[in-house]
Amino acid sequence: MKVRAKKLTDVQRIETLDALYTAAGAVRGREAMKLFLRDLLTESERIMLGRRIVIARRILAGDHHDDIATDMHVGYDTIYRVRRWLEDQLPGYEQAIQGMEAEFEKRKEKKLYATSALYRLKKKYPLHFLLFPTPKK
Repeated sequence: MKVRAKKLTDVQRIETLDALYTAAGAVRGREAMKLFLRDLLTESERIMLGRRIVIARRILAGDHHDDIATDMHVGYDTIYRVRRWLEDQLPGYEQAIQGMEAEFEKRKEKKLYATSALYRLKKKYPLHFLLFPTPKK
């Protein structure tokens, strides 16, 4: 049975949100979080949350509202709501976006390194590279 948030008492609301935050905080790693969210949320809920994060990334990158609305087929209300969350007292979006950008950079560097000829040689002949340090970028 669906329960409306407005009908919960303050104690029930705090207990419910505490359980959610504690469970989410206990999950470590991308794969574990992926499984947790897949089991917790419906596909459409996951997609809607992901789209809000993409909108937040684009706002922080300086994209114009018209471009975001046109490219993503979202309403201006959604964009302004995400912008308000970014500007107000909710640093969670910004922290998540910063962490996500850092993760994408690590993946990009790892992917470039993993496809290089030096990487393949080092993997095939590890003892030949024992005395030679890895070149720095």
